[in-house]
Amino acid sequence: MGKALPIRRLKAKKIMTARNAIDFIRQHGIVLASGKGPVPRLSEAIIGSSIKGSWWAHPRSHDIFRVFRVVGDSDDILVCRLMDGKVTFVYRWLWPALVRMADHFSARQLEEARQEHTRSGYHVARSVPFPKWVPPEVLEKAKLLTEEEALRVLACALPKGKLSATQPKRSTRRSSQQPDR
Repeated sequence: MGKALPIRRLKAKKIMTARNAIDFIRQHGIVLASGKGPVPRLSEAIIGSSIKGSWWAHPRSHDIFRVFRVVGDSDDILVCRLMDGKVTFVYRWLWPALVRMADHFSARQLEEARQEHTRSGYHVARSVPFPKWVPPEVLEKAKLLTEEEALRVLACALPKGKLSATQPKRSTRRSSQQPDR
């Protein structure tokens, strides 16, 4: 008989902890939960590799979900739909710039998305409209920023040219300075 071939064991990749995930979001400023976009995806950072298809179908989906829950409960993380309507995590250091640039985003992009867990074990999606979720100290810091400074701060967290809303939302009211026709 020939020699037995050694059995190769695949090493399980170490899962990112919730604390590491919060640090990852702090470092990047803006991170998508899982959707494709111009910023990193937390789901892939958690497991350390790319995910084909939905993260819910991934063998490590329970690990991803656990980290998402802790991250979503952090007082330093805003969970919203800032990037193309996809679940987005925004770290606190960007909030004043986001508030200063609020006119450049839709109400839906800036509303806080919350997952509440009921006693029966279900989770219910709730939203907190902008600016109700904004702490008073963030509102004060936002008032001190110029629009250019806020854009510069947001640009630090986004690839060049990827700010999804750069023009103020248009008012439906007519300007009093425009002549009547």
